[in-house]
Amino acid sequence: MELLKALSEAPGVSGHEGAVRKIVREAIAEHVDELRVDHLGNLIAVKRPRNGSALKVMLAAHMDEVGLMIVRIGSDGLLKFRTVGGVDPRILLAKAVYVGDDKVPGIIGVKPVHLQKREERERVLQVEDLAIDIGATNENQAKETVKPGDYATFATAFGPVGDLWKGKAFDDRVGCAVLIELLKEDYPFELYGVFTVQEELGLRGARVAAYDINPDVAFVLEGTIADDLPKDKDTSPTTEIGKGPAITLMDRSFIADRRLVKLLVETAQANDIPYQFKQPGVGGTDAGSIHLAREGVPSATVAVPCRYIHSPAALMSPQDFQHTVALMTKALQRLPEVL
Repeated sequence: MELLKALSEAPGVSGHEGAVRKIVREAIAEHVDELRVDHLGNLIAVKRPRNGSALKVMLAAHMDEVGLMIVRIGSDGLLKFRTVGGVDPRILLAKAVYVGDDKVPGIIGVKPVHLQKREERERVLQVEDLAIDIGATNENQAKETVKPGDYATFATAFGPVGDLWKGKAFDDRVGCAVLIELLKEDYPFELYGVFTVQEELGLRGARVAAYDINPDVAFVLEGTIADDLPKDKDTSPTTEIGKGPAITLMDRSFIADRRLVKLLVETAQANDIPYQFKQPGVGGTDAGSIHLAREGVPSATVAVPCRYIHSPAALMSPQDFQHTVALMTKALQRLPEVL
């Protein structure tokens, strides 16, 4: 899927979502009545009904991804960095990255195992122990191409892995791709498609967008955790790849509106669309901010299960993506019957 490939490979660490926003804008411009960017960087698309109810509906998907920011350039030309969003230091060792808007290639450097002391081998190296090597021999050479404040993203190419799709930033470029598909349809209410910023730093963009729009109801579209690989203990997976879109009942940021959950389940069952419930109490989404806007907004989250989110490469099922689009399209058409 060319659109998801472009979205996945685009750099867009929290606070620097411009490249993603450009792709989204070009993809939806001919399908919406209005496009604007607010002060924080959220891209807000409006579709007005030709006829129908006075309902105002917000659909949200966040553009940003977790990544790294350069904080210092050493005299040896190595780049010290900090994480932006939730990144496990264990996944960083020797990974390929792109630094800055010019995509300067680099490798996250780590001491070879042969040179490590025993105590180093027995502990997880922290971000402070690592540096990005861009092949510069000194500080001045490094400064010719990068500077403190530049972002770094994982250098991951989108592509197939068996029957699945591989790529970076599926959290939440897959949600953005779902929302783009939904904006191609017409609905019997005023629809606001919001591509939010800085979700990974505390649901920031969604908070200001929901206050501005003041919707009657909201749906959040996500790429969520799939931990469906074999385990030593018999524990339930958060979600499973290949079993359809995951409907949230409750996570750490909100409790889903039960009317909307019922709508989603009944729509899935009526149309033979596979679905699953995300394990309650895990994670958080933009719904955590949206449902608290002004007097409160009934909200629900629907997600595509993805293995290995917040890492250099994730996996997802094309069928789960297609079923998520189908479920949301049909549920939105029925929404005025519920509220």
